[in-house]
Amino acid sequence: MNMTEEQSKLLANFEARVRQLIFLCDEMKEENNDLRLQLEGLKSSYYNLETENKTIKVKYDNLKMARIVSIVQDDFKGAKARLSNLVKEVDKCIALLNE
Repeated sequence: MNMTEEQSKLLANFEARVRQLIFLCDEMKEENNDLRLQLEGLKSSYYNLETENKTIKVKYDNLKMARIVSIVQDDFKGAKARLSNLVKEVDKCIALLNE
């Protein structure tokens, strides 16, 4: 079976296109692998940042609680000082009344 010149050209064109598709497929596979590696790196970074964020939130909550306790203690000290001053004033008034 002899091929005509036109059939030979068509076959050569077909072979060239198949080679081009194989080349493009290989490129896509390589790009896909690169993107998978990049995705794994980004996932790792995300999980690290998520863990760091949780740690920072816990520290922030602890700091808020410590500050609230500090404010309550300061209020308690201030109230105690005001009460002490009131007792002194009452004692002065009683002393003046007893004269």
